[in-house]
Amino acid sequence: MVYVHLADGFEEIEVFAVVDVLRRGGVDVSTISMTGHETVTSVHNISIKADLLYESADYENCEMIVLPGGIPGTENLRRHSGLIEQLKIFSSKGKYIAAICAAPTIIEELNILNGRKATSYPGMEVQLLDSLYASDFVVIDRNLITSKGPGTALEFGLAILKVLKGVAIEKEARKKILM
Repeated sequence: MVYVHLADGFEEIEVFAVVDVLRRGGVDVSTISMTGHETVTSVHNISIKADLLYESADYENCEMIVLPGGIPGTENLRRHSGLIEQLKIFSSKGKYIAAICAAPTIIEELNILNGRKATSYPGMEVQLLDSLYASDFVVIDRNLITSKGPGTALEFGLAILKVLKGVAIEKEARKKILM
């Protein structure tokens, strides 16, 4: 199970592209509302109904937390104490954490990126002081996957799919979406 976290102000491409790619690849993925309400509104005022509320999510059976970016979405995720606690638990257990755009700054603040390779939206790298910053579109360092932003969202989703389901499934998904 993969949980993609939604806070008001999320970047829609970074959610929809990832969820689409993962579902095409047979990954059990759910969107999680961090607002206390089923409906979450994106940075460009697109409202969607999340699959689950945070309060109903079962993190014991979750293998990956995905954090989309967007401003103020990233700030709203950062302020959710329950999510912050889950990120600490996932890090301590070596479970997967994936973050795109501005969201890698959240895991940096938790010292999860300490000495690890990572990327982020251009300009955010100044906040990733403890990481080994890379300019690649997607960076995988053991259990951490980071990506630059909206234009790299499909590659981000495909990287997550590759990690979870293997190269063959990733290649098939890439072929089906004409990448």
